[in-house]
Amino acid sequence: MSGKVICVGLGPGDPDLMSVKADRLIRGAGHVAFFRKAGRKGQARQIVEGMLHPKATEYAMEYPVTTEIHFSDPEYNRILSEFYADWADRLAALAKTDDVIVLCEGDPFFYGSFMHLHSRLQGRTEVEIVPGITGMSGCWTATDQPITWGDDVLTVLMATLPEEELTERAKGSDALVFMKIGRNLPKLRRALKAAGRLDAAWLVERGTMPGQTVQKLSEIDDIVPYFAIAIVHGHGRRP
Repeated sequence: MSGKVICVGLGPGDPDLMSVKADRLIRGAGHVAFFRKAGRKGQARQIVEGMLHPKATEYAMEYPVTTEIHFSDPEYNRILSEFYADWADRLAALAKTDDVIVLCEGDPFFYGSFMHLHSRLQGRTEVEIVPGITGMSGCWTATDQPITWGDDVLTVLMATLPEEELTERAKGSDALVFMKIGRNLPKLRRALKAAGRLDAAWLVERGTMPGQTVQKLSEIDDIVPYFAIAIVHGHGRRP
């Protein structure tokens, strides 16, 4: 017998927005792995609460580092590289006899952590990806406005980018999505103001989930969650 590693996209957070295939695989899984920060339950694991089989074996893949070291530090890459290599070994070993489900918020191939395992599992075991609705899609839907019209160009940016680059890219695109905000909020506010886009920006926290909030970015001064998403809508061609 042999199994495979199946990474399941969970969608933006509301379990009802999960695909039928994802739901079926999760409920029937004997082995379930998921990423989480040490000491936390993990967002992916919370989404599937109550769905797992009572006899399913769970594997919490705890990041050894998140924001304690800046990602530009070589030590950051060394530590995370070892972490991904170790879990690729473990998952490949499990897949010799059984299927292993790996949970991933949003869509696995859209900035998902599983990508780092996917590249390390190639040629070692069969890997299947189940796509999901992206988190940003859930967030712009929460604003009750279309993100793009007609020929609008949409740009997705990480708020971890340098302020100057955020400013220039914000000037050059019709619609904008900013991810990985957290402590980068002050920098993002300055960049959007310099680009003349601050008053049009919205911030969505916990999109599609309980506790969802939608606020004007210009009215927020506090640090926001790392996974909050900022939205600037396009206003392009329409009939």
